[in-house]
Amino acid sequence: MTEQTESLQSLLDAATAWAHDDVDDVDKAELHALVERARATAPGAVQARAELQDRFAARLQFGTAGLRGAMAAGPNRMNRSVVIGAAAGLGAYLGSALGAASGATPPRVVVGFDARHRSADFARDTAAVLTAQGAEVLVLPSPLPTPVLSFAVRHLSADAGVMVTASHNPAADNGYKVYLGGRVVTDAGQGAQIVPPYDVLIAEQIAAVGPAAAVPRAESGWTTLDASIVDDYVAATLALADETPRTLRIVTTSLHGVGGQVLARVLAEAGFTHVVPVEEQRRPDPDFPTVVFPNPEEKGAIDMAVAVAQDAHADIVIANDPDADRCAVAVHDRRQGTYQGAETATSQGWRMLHGDEVGALLGDDIASRLAGTFDGAQDRPVLANSVVSSRLLAAIAHRHGLAHATTLTGFKWIARTPALAFGYEEALGYCVDPDQVRDKDGISAALLVAQLANRLKAAGRTLPDRLDDLAREHGLYLTDQLSVRFEDLAGIPAAMARLRAEPPTTLAGSGVVDVLDLADGVDGLPPTDGVRLLTQDGTRVIVRPSGTEPKVKCYLEVVRDVPADATFEEISRARSNARATLAMLKHDIAAALGL
Repeated sequence: MTEQTESLQSLLDAATAWAHDDVDDVDKAELHALVERARATAPGAVQARAELQDRFAARLQFGTAGLRGAMAAGPNRMNRSVVIGAAAGLGAYLGSALGAASGATPPRVVVGFDARHRSADFARDTAAVLTAQGAEVLVLPSPLPTPVLSFAVRHLSADAGVMVTASHNPAADNGYKVYLGGRVVTDAGQGAQIVPPYDVLIAEQIAAVGPAAAVPRAESGWTTLDASIVDDYVAATLALADETPRTLRIVTTSLHGVGGQVLARVLAEAGFTHVVPVEEQRRPDPDFPTVVFPNPEEKGAIDMAVAVAQDAHADIVIANDPDADRCAVAVHDRRQGTYQGAETATSQGWRMLHGDEVGALLGDDIASRLAGTFDGAQDRPVLANSVVSSRLLAAIAHRHGLAHATTLTGFKWIARTPALAFGYEEALGYCVDPDQVRDKDGISAALLVAQLANRLKAAGRTLPDRLDDLAREHGLYLTDQLSVRFEDLAGIPAAMARLRAEPPTTLAGSGVVDVLDLADGVDGLPPTDGVRLLTQDGTRVIVRPSGTEPKVKCYLEVVRDVPADATFEEISRARSNARATLAMLKHDIAAALGL
C-alpha cells in the first residue's frame, strides 16, 4: 500500500468514525455519502477527498470569538456534534471555576439564538448538555438580537451566556459566542465576551470531552424565559431616551436578521412615528435573499434602504446587521451628489457614514453630557476605542475632560475598560450603555443616533453638519479601509511577513517615520498580529489579519488641520484633499503587501 493510499484510508477511517458518533441523522448521512464519493474513481472523487481533508484537518478552533464556521458535518465545521462538545467543555469549565464539586450553587447560564439555519437546534443542544451537567439554564424565548443576550447575562446575574449566531457572516455559516459574568468574572469585564485565558481554559475542557454521542443530554429541565426579558431590555434602552419632540423621518433595515421587531418597538416607544422599514428585508430569513453578504459594511448591502429613503424623503437610514449588534447609518450629504451616470439614491447624495464618523458623533454626544458630572481625575468616565479606530475620540475625550483608553481590536477588549462610559470600533460597533450591555449594541446605538439627528434637525442642521463642527474643533480626521479577501489562507501570513521585512519608506508622498510591530506590544497593549506605520504628516496605517474572516485589513487615517472658523467650502476642500490622500494610501499599502 502506497503512502498516498494509506493517507486516504486514514482520512476515510476518521470520517467513518466521526459519522458513527455523530448525533444528527442528516449530518451522519451527508458524511457517509461524502465518504462513498471519496472512495470512488469517478471525477467527483478528487473534490470529495479535498472536502474531507478540509473538514478533518483540525477541530474548529474555539478562541476569543468562540466558534464560527460553515455548517456541515465534521470536526472543522459548525454542527450539532461540535456544539455539544463546546457546551460540555463550557459546562466543565464553569463547574471547575465555581467549585461545583464542593457543593457551590450551580452555574447559571443564559442561552440565546438568532434565526439562522440550525441556530435553534444548537441552542437546544447547549441547554440539554448544560442541564445534564447540573447547570441552571435559561433560554431566550425566540430568535432575538445578540444585545438581548448580552443584556440578560448581566440583568439575570448569570455566570455565563451563549449566543448562537454568525453575526454578519454568509448564510452558510453559524457561530457560538460565549460570555462570562456573575461569579466567574467580577471585574469591569463582567458580562463581556471571553478573552485569554478563559478561551484557553474552556478549549482545554472541550478537547477532553470525547465523542458527542457519549455526552449526556437532558430531555428537559431548562427554563424558557418569557417575553418579559425583551420588555426589560427595551425598558433599559428607553432609559436613554430624551424628550425632544420627534420630527425625524427614518428608514430602517434589519438585513433579514432578528433586530427589526425590537428596533421598531424601541423607536416607536421613544416617540419616533415616521419610521419606514424596508419591507423586503424586514422579516428574518436565514438565506438573506436580497444581499450577497448580510453586512452593512459590504458594498451594495444597504442600497435598497437608501433607495427607499430617497423615495420616502427620509432624513437618515439605520441598518442593523443580522444579529443587531452593529449599527450602520446613512445620510443625505450635499457634498456627495453627482449627475454623472444613472440617477440613483447615491447619485443624489446618499452615503453611509464611516464607523469612525458615527463613533465620533456618539462619543461627542455622550461626552458633552458627562462633562462636569464627576469629581477629580480619579472619577473620570472613560471613552474607549480599538487601536485600529480613529484617534479623534481621544481628542474628544480630552476636550470634555474625560479619560480615553485604546484597546486591542474587538469588543471583548473594549468592554473590559474600567469606568467605561462609551466604547466603539470602526466596524460599526458601539457600546452606549455599558452598565446594561457590556458589548456592542446596534439597537441602543440606533436610538442615540436618531435622537442626535432629531435634535440637529430641530435646529435646521444634519449629522454631516455636526461632523464639520467636529473638524473645526479638533481637525479633520478621515478614515477608510482596504480589505483583501484570501482564498488561500497561506497568503495572509505571507503578506504580513512581506510587510514586516520590507515596510514602505513613503506613503501617499509622506515619509514613514515610525514602523511598529504590534506583535511586540505597543502603548501598553498586549501583543497582537499587526503592523502600525506613521508618516511625517500624521497619516497612520494599521495592517492586521481579520479575526473572523479570511482577510487582511488595512486601516487608513489622514489628519488635516482645519481653522476653527472654516467655511463649508474650506472644509469641503480639506475633505477632498484627504480623500485623494486616502486613495493614494490604498495603492501604496497594497503594493507594500504585494497585492
